[in-house]
Amino acid sequence: MNSIVFKTTTRVVTPLLLAFSLFMLLRGHNEPGGGFIGGLLAVTGFALYALAFDARQAHALLRVSPRTLTTIGLLLAVASGCLAWLAGQPYMLGLWLPVELPVELKLGTVLLFDIGVYLVVLGAALLVLLTLSEE
Repeated sequence: MNSIVFKTTTRVVTPLLLAFSLFMLLRGHNEPGGGFIGGLLAVTGFALYALAFDARQAHALLRVSPRTLTTIGLLLAVASGCLAWLAGQPYMLGLWLPVELPVELKLGTVLLFDIGVYLVVLGAALLVLLTLSEE
């Protein structure tokens, strides 16, 4: 598309979608949301950018290979489960750090797992989307 209105709107909406995706990621273990829906929202932002400009510019905006994101996400999700196992607990049991934060955010293995899922969804969906868009 070569619409100046669409391109201008995309420049405003994409950062908002990415910020909202991070919000959904961080509230996911307490309320609806999490890594999956956060990752889908981030993919939506990059897909909109790819439509307004092109796949190469969307890939440049990402700055990291989608394969790298997927790999890091899988490793992080698996490692979050192994931390409980190494502590003598069942695999994937949620462990929490006894740290009080001024915001409603608990640090623990559940958050690591959600971040891993976020990266897997973002990387896998963008790999498909950008590959199909470039062809």
